[in-house]
Amino acid sequence: MNRFAALAAVLTAFAACPASAQLGMFTNEQRIDITREWKGERFPDGRPKVPDAVLDRLKESTAEEAWGTLRRLGYHNQFEGNWKTVNVTDATGDRMVGRVVTAVFMPKRADMEAVINDHAKQEKRVGRGQNSWVIDTLVKRDVMVVDLFGKIKDGTIIGDNLGTSIWTKTGTGLIVDGAVRDVSGISEIKGFKVFCRGFDPSAIAEVTLMGFNVPIRIGGATALPGDVVLSDPEGVVFIPAHLAEKVADESELTRLRDQWGHQMLREQKYTPGQIDAGWSPAMIEDFNKWAESKGSKMRMPVKR
Repeated sequence: MNRFAALAAVLTAFAACPASAQLGMFTNEQRIDITREWKGERFPDGRPKVPDAVLDRLKESTAEEAWGTLRRLGYHNQFEGNWKTVNVTDATGDRMVGRVVTAVFMPKRADMEAVINDHAKQEKRVGRGQNSWVIDTLVKRDVMVVDLFGKIKDGTIIGDNLGTSIWTKTGTGLIVDGAVRDVSGISEIKGFKVFCRGFDPSAIAEVTLMGFNVPIRIGGATALPGDVVLSDPEGVVFIPAHLAEKVADESELTRLRDQWGHQMLREQKYTPGQIDAGWSPAMIEDFNKWAESKGSKMRMPVKR
């Protein structure tokens, strides 16, 4: 079964559930169920709402640090690279961090398109452009993440007008396994970061929105609604909501360890061999005192 047939089967199954009122959508209960590890606050639609304070801390993390923590915890398919970008710089601290809103498109099929549009009327969705229905749901610090199955020609999810709307609503950016158009205009939306597969002057066509805030595939990564996405110039990592704070903690500890190690080498208090090897209890105690002096609450356990 290919990816489109498999996804169609899943979405049809959920649409057939009596509790499901929207074709291709999860109910709030289903969305909560697939993110059951998250125990904190949620949006009205059931998406996990990772606190702003955690998002702020993750701005200091690198995609590599996040990848390392997730991989150690058994999450091996959360990073995707090889993007074309707009408004993405190599400067540290210029990372895109936000809560994921997912959307998935499939090649257009007339009978399915008719059903989707009928449901859109019932749900009072505005406009004929199905891409705009997703944008209408966005709020501050969301990141719109779209599976457009790698389509470039006629696979342009936005131009500069919709880009302006996304930026105004979220203050973050866009990730699309597909294309964008009007790159010159998008590049003028300062701060609006775009990760895409290509650029094309065509408008989006011959695709159907099958659902949003459902699980999606972005290249070799799986993204769920409410994940925290973290970007670096090399790519993006999708952090499960329940692990976002742990990633922030471990990233901070890694940075502190590196800073302390560099300082000890400059002061010649410890040798490179000592810094690069497992630290002794005395070294760990020195590090913990130093970290406390820097105002950090992070500590390394002392093993004797």
